[in-house]
Amino acid sequence: MTTTRGGHPSDDHAPELFTRGLPAQTGETRVPGTSAHGERADDGTAGGAPAPERAPRDRKVSAMLLAGMSALGLGIAVGTLPVPYVVESPGPTYNTLGESQGSPVISISGRETYPAKGNLDLTTVYVDGGPNGPVSILDAFSAWVDPSKAVHPVELLYPTGTTREEAEEQSSVAMTTSQENAVASALKELDIPFGQQLQAAGLSENSASDGKIQPGDILKTINGKDITSLAVVQEELAAGNGVPVSVAVERDGKSVTETITPQDNGEGRFILGVMLKYLFTFPFDVEISLEKVGGPSAGLMFSLGIIDTVTPGDLTGGKHIAGTGTISPDGLVGPIGGIEQKLQGARAGGATLFLAPAANCQEVAGHIPDGLQVVRVETLAEARDAVERAGNGQDTSGLPACPGN
Repeated sequence: MTTTRGGHPSDDHAPELFTRGLPAQTGETRVPGTSAHGERADDGTAGGAPAPERAPRDRKVSAMLLAGMSALGLGIAVGTLPVPYVVESPGPTYNTLGESQGSPVISISGRETYPAKGNLDLTTVYVDGGPNGPVSILDAFSAWVDPSKAVHPVELLYPTGTTREEAEEQSSVAMTTSQENAVASALKELDIPFGQQLQAAGLSENSASDGKIQPGDILKTINGKDITSLAVVQEELAAGNGVPVSVAVERDGKSVTETITPQDNGEGRFILGVMLKYLFTFPFDVEISLEKVGGPSAGLMFSLGIIDTVTPGDLTGGKHIAGTGTISPDGLVGPIGGIEQKLQGARAGGATLFLAPAANCQEVAGHIPDGLQVVRVETLAEARDAVERAGNGQDTSGLPACPGN
């Protein structure tokens, strides 16, 4: 799933570029009794002159044809040259309540599940270019004049030097994290208890925790307070305003306590310089099966699919709903890339209501396909409420919308 960040040439330039890149069409008028080149067509001569005297003109015509063919070949060659851009276009949708390649997208064991009708579609974006292989000048031009596509410099989506393998690995990790966060947020929304810990995944450069916290450590307390979420750490650091903190971690089954002086990150916020990840212990197993789809933006729709699957009744009421957005374990909906293409893909897939992250509203304005209502959401609870209202047949016109829609 690939991402929009602006920065591409405006459509105003495209017609001029196309005009200059193609030979002009000449209007040819033929006089009756003449060939296209103006010679008499009856006896092969002009005014009785011997035919060989036409050779210089024939050579001129041949030279012109050769030059024209060379120019055409050069134009084709130039058109196939790679350019440092990526092209985003609408991708397929997947119903989180349905199947993909013969298997349920969401499978749950260890808890009772309930059949669900309707659609809770996650949306995707095709990304061409960058590590996925170069796009040509003609591909970029074509995308610039296609309102359903977007063109961006490669650097806006991929760091310089990123390989295809690295991009796929990053996308896969992001998808796995989004699935774990989706389960956590769904259970929290349903008030189903589960275990949650923070583990050190690594240290930032020149970290304040260098030599004190190691990758793999499980953070237990900060200044004596149990670390149940990232918010606990952030709140304690903010309250201390740079004062040293006492952090207890579990390392190889043993308790270790360190005193760490937080660093100012340059934006007025104090940090430990530790990259953290969640470790969850869920009361039942959730398996999400979706091949060849990566990235974090399906989190919201996974959460809703899990809620509908383990809740009696039918959340959608048979309605066709789509959406996008990252999800945090606490149920916060985050921004994503490619929102314009996802709106197009959702409507093409049959959706009539679309859940969009509030942070993407600026990109949504002016790009909503006919027949699609877009609802602005900031939390999983808001998204669930919107789906329930639509599923119950209630009026959805009063649901939050992006300004300017």
